[in-house]
Amino acid sequence: MAKKIPIKKFSVRLIVFSAVVAVLSVIMQLALPQYSTPTLPFIVLFFFVVSLFTLYIVLRDDIGKNQRRFVSSYMLSRLVKFFSCILFVVLYLLLCPSGDRIPFVVAFLIIYFLYAIFEVVVLKKENESQYSSEEKNKQA
Repeated sequence: MAKKIPIKKFSVRLIVFSAVVAVLSVIMQLALPQYSTPTLPFIVLFFFVVSLFTLYIVLRDDIGKNQRRFVSSYMLSRLVKFFSCILFVVLYLLLCPSGDRIPFVVAFLIIYFLYAIFEVVVLKKENESQYSSEEKNKQA
């Protein structure tokens, strides 16, 4: 039986994760301001919004109902995230002071990978628990 993955559950996890990343970015700005970019809070906010939107794209439908549709939704979410990131970076690099470009790109890439790892781990964990509960239901 197809089961809808609760978006609220992921939203709460995403808020907690984003809060942790925001606190770490503030610590980075205070401890090592020469290596930090003043745009760190905006980068975290950008990834929070984009991740929330892309997770909504993936989780809006029943996962087990149509595996092909899940894969299509997941690929669409990756495409949206990829082009959003490229647009964000290009706009910043065109509009920012030249001295902040390298710290911005490094911070952006680090936060990008943190959010990518978070999304993969959360989706994988939910997918595994979904299939294990389906297997238990089949055996019963």
